[in-house]
Amino acid sequence: QVHVVESGGGLVQPGGSLRLSCAASGSIFSIEAMAWYRQAPGKERELVAKITSGGSTNYADSVKDRFTISMYNYNTIYLQMNSLKPEDTAVYYCNAVIRSSLATPGVNYWGQGTQVTVSS
Repeated sequence: QVHVVESGGGLVQPGGSLRLSCAASGSIFSIEAMAWYRQAPGKERELVAKITSGGSTNYADSVKDRFTISMYNYNTIYLQMNSLKPEDTAVYYCNAVIRSSLATPGVNYWGQGTQVTVSS
């Protein structure tokens, strides 16, 4: 059993900052990568930022230079969001690609999502 839990969403004014946290726990042999996705009303879920176990990162063009993804202790990631815009409003989901043993391939696990609302 694997659990992925996000926290840190909320309401913030344009130009403000928020930090999201995500922790994976349970039957974990290794984590290949973790990422943040978001889904706004009426839109498809999109990748926001991703970090691999080796520390490589990539970002959506719309958040480059504003958002920073980081990893702590192999199973926890953060998303520091600065200079927030109304168009950043969405439910943010944490994703983790986790292997439960050396013999099994990585499996995608998702958190329940956390709402981020940017509004004055």
